[in-house]
Amino acid sequence: MKSHRETLTIHTKTKREYLNITPQVEAAVRKSGIKEGLVLVNPMHITASCYINDDERGLIQDFDDFLEKTAPYDVKKYRHHQTGEDNGDAHLKRQLFGREVVAAITAGKLDFGPWEQIFYAEFDGQRDKRVLIKIIGE
Repeated sequence: MKSHRETLTIHTKTKREYLNITPQVEAAVRKSGIKEGLVLVNPMHITASCYINDDERGLIQDFDDFLEKTAPYDVKKYRHHQTGEDNGDAHLKRQLFGREVVAAITAGKLDFGPWEQIFYAEFDGQRDKRVLIKIIGE
């Protein structure tokens, strides 16, 4: 079995952003030379998520509206802020969206349905963050 590891550095312009990183993951899969296997895509920060869904702006805005309604940014609301932080909402948003994506690689390509794309969701941005891409297989 072979493995390949690389990282992306992402710096968002705003506190919350949803970025389609499918092209970067596809490039890593090609670079790995792995034809059959799995790819893990993991934000290496506890206030960000990776997920798979449709790249449709209305849907992405619906996600953001849902998350902000469920875990609103409010510096007075969260016990976590007693530590000096102001990102309690970002931690909750990450828990709702999950940590990482694992996707199949078949014939050297991501084995996706017709609308599936990989996204990086940032909930406490405006600084450098890393995303791990780990590929294993043959």
